[in-house]
Amino acid sequence: MATPRAPPLPAVGGGVAGGGPPGRVTMRMFHGDVFLGEAEVFPMKQGGEGSLPFPSNEIRISHLSPSSERCPPLAILQTIAPFSVRCKLQAKLMPPHPSLHRLYLTCFNEYKSAVVVVGDEELHLVAMPSKVEKVPCFWCCSVRSGIYAASVGMLNLRCLAIVFDLDETLIVANTMKSFEDRIETLSRRMDSEDDPVRVSGMSAEIKRYIEDRELLKEFIDTDTVTDNGRIVGTQKEEVLPISGGQEHVLRPVIRLPERNAILTRINPEIRDTSVFVKLRPAWEDLRSYLTAKGRKRFEVYVCTMAERDYALEMWRLLDPEGNLISLHNLAERVVCVKSGSKKSLQNVFKDKGCHPKMAMVIDDRLQVWDEKDQPRVHVVPAYTPYYAPQAEMANAVPVLCVARNVACNVRGGFFREFDENLLRKVFELMYENELLDLPYAPDVGDYLVCEDTSFPPNNRDIAPISEGMSGAEVERRLNGLAYPRDQKQMPSFTRSSDDERMTIRGTPGGTNIQSNGGSLVTTPSLFVTVLQEIGRLCESRVLFSNEKIAIGIGKTRDEAQVQAAEKALQNLESNYLSFMAPVAGVLNKDVNKPPGSGNGFLEDITLSDDISMEEPSGIFRDQVRDPGSALNGEYHFQAELGGQILGRGIGSNREFAKLQAAEEALKTLKTTTDPQIKKHLRPVRIIISTGSRSSQTTKVFDVSVK
Repeated sequence: MATPRAPPLPAVGGGVAGGGPPGRVTMRMFHGDVFLGEAEVFPMKQGGEGSLPFPSNEIRISHLSPSSERCPPLAILQTIAPFSVRCKLQAKLMPPHPSLHRLYLTCFNEYKSAVVVVGDEELHLVAMPSKVEKVPCFWCCSVRSGIYAASVGMLNLRCLAIVFDLDETLIVANTMKSFEDRIETLSRRMDSEDDPVRVSGMSAEIKRYIEDRELLKEFIDTDTVTDNGRIVGTQKEEVLPISGGQEHVLRPVIRLPERNAILTRINPEIRDTSVFVKLRPAWEDLRSYLTAKGRKRFEVYVCTMAERDYALEMWRLLDPEGNLISLHNLAERVVCVKSGSKKSLQNVFKDKGCHPKMAMVIDDRLQVWDEKDQPRVHVVPAYTPYYAPQAEMANAVPVLCVARNVACNVRGGFFREFDENLLRKVFELMYENELLDLPYAPDVGDYLVCEDTSFPPNNRDIAPISEGMSGAEVERRLNGLAYPRDQKQMPSFTRSSDDERMTIRGTPGGTNIQSNGGSLVTTPSLFVTVLQEIGRLCESRVLFSNEKIAIGIGKTRDEAQVQAAEKALQNLESNYLSFMAPVAGVLNKDVNKPPGSGNGFLEDITLSDDISMEEPSGIFRDQVRDPGSALNGEYHFQAELGGQILGRGIGSNREFAKLQAAEEALKTLKTTTDPQIKKHLRPVRIIISTGSRSSQTTKVFDVSVK
């Protein structure tokens, strides 16, 4: 637990702290019905009293937030509701009312906030230290009701949320009817197929369907199956009632671990609701990681387009002991979406159990998710145990083990950013700071790469039919109705050569590092670290246009990555300096110096020296009509941005005049408060991605120029 800070209260109160915005309003403060005194409130935006969030011109605190073990309230609020500071307030009287002073100290030392509830919104009063004021001072942040309390526990435990799809992501399930329809469809296709290789493949696929159909039929007729000459009987598994859910039932189940298969009956009284379920290999590895050593790394949710009773039973088969989702939470955490609708994290977390920024998704389809949630989706290839039964184990790392590695990397990256950047900077903030002084908050989407699912895995054809029930088909099948099937497209995989190969590309949005290997790169190196630091510090949006920057080849992934990073640094440094030279005056630098040296890239080119402009061309204009001539032996240049002159230069040669104009322009840009100029300075994003299509991870850095 972090050591409580003693708030500095050195000087005297009164006035608008830190040159805050005008429009102060005096309001009465209450904790419940207890009067705390009067406070002066300063809106963060222009508009005075009308822009303040408190109704009836009074501040009525309803309760204190849960105490946080290691995270100050402002860090939590910046994570779940970035830049949501609505106003500042401070006690009006000196000395302050004793009750208000006690409230301030409690909030400050115990990492609590004072909560004002306004409709479906919570206003959190965050106790802030002050450089100037001697009275209690607060920032007021707004957040959706209930989300703060849920986030406190997750951030304290370093826990995120993970949302699973079911059908063709974790399982493939079939009834007798769906088995028969799939066999019939394949038989018709085989009859019209001339390619003997395809005919052979379809024949083998039909055989696998028939084998599992016969096991299901035996289960329906006798409550037993004959597996490799061994008769296996049913076990009555108790299904406990969930809140507001089904009654207590005993369900007949046969588990065949050697086949990764389970037979179950959705309605124990109706044999035709029997289902044959294939579990995706390596599910146990992923499940064990999520709850390893009793420590919950992720809060688990399910979002599916299947019928609810079916979805609950499929999840019970996957998590029979309720270690991932407790019985108490099951009703809220298994979310069923109407077939054809978009899935969304907002719908998944309608109970306000988590903020979407702190959640990742495992699904075999990207497009079924709301567009704003797609950056948080890790796409896995659809599970096809009948069409390609060996595909799961063909890769060195099974699909769900890759998903486990991705989840581990996402969690590590998120909390590394949270601890090393957000927390550190929040502890430095004072009451007098402004909104823009708040640090960037991590988002799960920063550490995931949305994969292209338009190509089939391993360069093979897409499975001709969907292998199991999904969406509305589940309900129709269990009720004996026909349902038109549509096929899913699957993500692509490419084979890599014996040598590992790493490619670094520039994209319109920044820099992208990609490799063709199968496992995540975890070993840092000087060059990789420096490249990441460039992403954090440097403005580079205008440098690249989807061109290849560097390639590294080595016997190991780390060797290839280091080589690619080293070459990329040299190329980026050369390109960057050549572009920035006429703007920032960075001329005649030694571009051959090794990165990371005393006078290397990071120390010569820092954020404070580099300005990113909307248009790299047209910045300098020759002030004479003939740009190749001099005026009275002198060259005249002016630096322009957005039609405004930022600097002028005069010299005996062109380069000297241009350099002089650039230096004057740079000084202007650093000190300007003109909004017409500032609007041309934009934030930059650098993306660093590693891994193959099936195990890709990414790090995103957002940089702003002030």
